[in-house]
Amino acid sequence: MITKRIFDFISSFLGLLILAPVLLIIVVLIKLNMPGPVFFSQYRVGRNAKLFKMVKFRSMKVGHHGSTISIKGESRITPMGSILRKYKLDELPELWNVLKGDMSLVGPRPDVPGYADQLKGNDRLTLKLRPGITGPASLKYSNEEELLALQENPIKYNNEVIFPDKVRINLMYMKKQSLWLDLRIIFCTILNRKLKGFY
Repeated sequence: MITKRIFDFISSFLGLLILAPVLLIIVVLIKLNMPGPVFFSQYRVGRNAKLFKMVKFRSMKVGHHGSTISIKGESRITPMGSILRKYKLDELPELWNVLKGDMSLVGPRPDVPGYADQLKGNDRLTLKLRPGITGPASLKYSNEEELLALQENPIKYNNEVIFPDKVRINLMYMKKQSLWLDLRIIFCTILNRKLKGFY
């Protein structure tokens, strides 16, 4: 959708411009409270299964080892990082990915290659979409880290419950996507509300 790409470009450009002071403050706070690099970059699977490097504010300790899923209260997440993650501020640098065209404001969250490789059959249709900073699945599982922390086996729960449900929701979004729906999702994300009447 050309309209969607134009909307993404203009919105991400204005977002980076308007939020520049906030981004600068976060950079300074990370430098003061978290030794190491300010940004975290990781290869994710983008549109048409093409890999791209996604950029976020770093929220974990340098050189940590752990799962690709995050659980609230993990020791690898720094105190400063937990605040950034709670308010989704660690995601703000992804506006640069949107500006470049790697991502969209709204779409499926980009998976690491290992998870994207699990998509089979019609589920792979979601790879035709640009991944997003937010989306209907992100809204439904906005408390994902807390939810996983309650599970006896978080990785198993993610693989057998959350991941398949996110794929289902992403396929629904693919069929229903429109600029109006994207605006609703962005509005709900900013106000931390659920997307009513979609699931």
